[in-house]
Amino acid sequence: MPEHFKALMLTQDDSGKTVADIRQLTDGDLPEGDVLVAVDYSSLNYKDGLAITGKGKIVRTWPMVPGIDLAGSVIESESPAYAAGDKVVLTGWSVGEKYWGGYSQHQRVRSEWLVPLPDGLDSQRAMVIGTAGFTAMLCVMTLEEAGLSPGEGTILVTGASGGVGSVAVAILGKLGYRVAAVSGRPETEDYLRQLGAAEFVSREEMSQPPRPLEKQRWSGAIDTVGSTMLARVLAETCYGGCVAACGLAGGADLPTTVMPFILRNVSLRGVDSVMCPVDRRNEAWGRLVHDLPSDALGDIGQIVGLEDLPDMAGRIIAGQVRGRVIVDVNR
Repeated sequence: MPEHFKALMLTQDDSGKTVADIRQLTDGDLPEGDVLVAVDYSSLNYKDGLAITGKGKIVRTWPMVPGIDLAGSVIESESPAYAAGDKVVLTGWSVGEKYWGGYSQHQRVRSEWLVPLPDGLDSQRAMVIGTAGFTAMLCVMTLEEAGLSPGEGTILVTGASGGVGSVAVAILGKLGYRVAAVSGRPETEDYLRQLGAAEFVSREEMSQPPRPLEKQRWSGAIDTVGSTMLARVLAETCYGGCVAACGLAGGADLPTTVMPFILRNVSLRGVDSVMCPVDRRNEAWGRLVHDLPSDALGDIGQIVGLEDLPDMAGRIIAGQVRGRVIVDVNR
């Protein structure tokens, strides 16, 4: 008799409402792919919250096992790149949106989506980092490639108490940058300063519609919010500065002008973690081993089980979650 395991499954009822419940599955229920993985951990990201609550049009095929990342061990592989027992991590590639994702004790995936787990990381720590931390590292790499280096002013991080923001603050602090952290929750100031922020900026201040150009304040920025806040960040970025944009928690619009770009030589660079090429993925994961302080991880993460996810999804959408949420699928 096939071995059963549990997974969080999303379906739609007759009214189109998203329904999330725990299902018992077998390997025969899993989608096509050339690698079967025993999942140790996944994580809860803002995008996962949108999928589970149905508040965002994230899910593209039904039914869906959500979870946009996972870490675990290979059970069996038809790919020469992986063998049984190999430790692997997966982020992106529309997993948890178009393809079944990490909220399952077993998952079958395509080998080209996987990255070998770097030495120095275990599955749990990899998911404390997760898609959010991987995205944060890509943002830092983007600022470096734009010529920014420590000692050249202040780097602003918006949405700093969230998953991407928390890891970005910690990495930048470790690398020696002066970091200013934006959050709408004053109670997170001590937490953000412990991660490496030298300055705390209120979300209210950064949410005010800007003039085309404001006083120059930031040598660079990592923005997870979009909309009016990104417009203000651009208007306040110093001459020759760079803003790495990776999120739209505040909206997909951008009410700005060309002034920061043509009068201050500011660059706006997009950061995509979903379809990121494999070589860059490996570089980012390798750097995370060294550039993210190990003592920051305990502060950033909390662990939940599959049964906790519907409630936690509502909380992350409401902005009530600090840092990273790790999902122990075997809990």
